[in-house]
Amino acid sequence: EMRNISDGEREELNLTANRLLDRTLTVNISLEIIRSPQQEEFLGKATALIDEIANQILKDLGSAKDRLMAMHNACTSEALPGPVDQKFQAIMIGCALEDQKKLKRRLETLIRNVSNADKSIRLLDQQKEKPTINSHPL
Repeated sequence: EMRNISDGEREELNLTANRLLDRTLTVNISLEIIRSPQQEEFLGKATALIDEIANQILKDLGSAKDRLMAMHNACTSEALPGPVDQKFQAIMIGCALEDQKKLKRRLETLIRNVSNADKSIRLLDQQKEKPTINSHPL
């Protein structure tokens, strides 16, 4: 116990603990995905396709959502309802496994955001359609 040690031992333990803490704070861990030139190329193509759809969302929400779903279906081995984007699937197969996971997560995030935006738009449209009591004179 710390209560039963001398002041000198306590000071030495504190110095050692601080030195160890400083060492742990200087450690920097970096994870880099090693890719072949072909995998780099496929990653670039997949990213460009997803970026293209992300930019299309504001122009045509419904079409963009359908394309995102087809691209997501291309990333999974499960039989999901809806079409599969065969071109995107071929590109995904050429990507490194870690890149496939990241791209799939990005698609899932985009789909979730598009769905939330779609729900919000529908709620706003419903609120506009409902007559309010304050808008009609009594």
